[in-house]
Amino acid sequence: GKPHTDLILPINSSLSVTLHQDQLKTTTTAAASRDFTEDRLWLNGKEADVGHPRVQACLREVRRLARKRRGGAEDTAALSLSYKIHIASENNFPTAAGLASSAAGYACLVSALARLYGLEEELSEVARRGSGSACRSMFGGFVQWQRGERPDGTDSLALQVAPETHWPELRVLILVVSGEKKPVGSTAGMQTSVETSPLLKHRAEVVVPERLAQMMQHIQERDFEGFGQLAMRDSNQFHATCLDTFPPIFYLTDVSRHIIALAHRYNAHHGHTKV
Repeated sequence: GKPHTDLILPINSSLSVTLHQDQLKTTTTAAASRDFTEDRLWLNGKEADVGHPRVQACLREVRRLARKRRGGAEDTAALSLSYKIHIASENNFPTAAGLASSAAGYACLVSALARLYGLEEELSEVARRGSGSACRSMFGGFVQWQRGERPDGTDSLALQVAPETHWPELRVLILVVSGEKKPVGSTAGMQTSVETSPLLKHRAEVVVPERLAQMMQHIQERDFEGFGQLAMRDSNQFHATCLDTFPPIFYLTDVSRHIIALAHRYNAHHGHTKV
C-alpha cells in the first residue's frame, strides 16, 4: 500500500529475494539519436505508451541526474541529453500476471538508461518512481525496501540484506497458475486496500515491523524452517487483506489453493518445512 502514489512511497518497509536472470528476466535496450523525432517505447514487441507517468518519471529523473553529473557543461563526446530515445523491453515470463513484471521492467529500464547516460550512482530511488518493488530489483540476493521518513522520498531506498551467494542451497520454484493479466492491477488494488482495509493498517503498523526483523534473522542464519513458515504465514495475511478490501480482491485461484494445500501435506509428511 502507498500513502503517496506520485512518489510511490510505501506504508511499510518490505523484503524480497531477487530471482536468477537465467530463468526469469526482462531484457531492455535503450538508444538515443539525433535522427529520432520522438520518444518511443515497445513492450514485448508491441508499441506502448511512452507518455505513461511512471515511464516519464524514470526518464526525467535519469536525465536530471545526468545533467547534474555533467554540471551543465557541454560534453561533445557524451550522448546529448536533448536526443529523443527509443526503448524496447521484453519479458521472458507472463506480464502483469503477478510475477513482478513491473519490478523487473522498471529496474531494467533504469539500469539501461543509466548505462546510456553514463551514470554510476545508486539508482534504487529512481527505479522506485517507476514501480515501488523495482527499487528492490536493482540488487541481487535479499533486499529490503526501507520505507523512509522524509516526505520527498529521498530516503525510501533499497538496501541489500545479503548477497545472492549467502544462501546457495535456497531454490525458488515458480508455478505459473495462469499467464493471464490480473483482474485487478497491483497499484489499483493496493490503493483500494489502503482506503478500505482496517487489517492492512494493523498489518503495516504492528505485524510487518516484527516480521521483517524475524525474516532478516532467518535469512542471516539460513534457517529454512523459520524462513518458510514465516513466508507462508505472511502470504496468508496478505491475501487476508485482499479479502478485507472492499470490494474484495481475489488473487488466489482454485489451483492456487490446491498448491497451498499440497505444500502443507508435503511438509506434514516429512515432519518439517521443506517447501
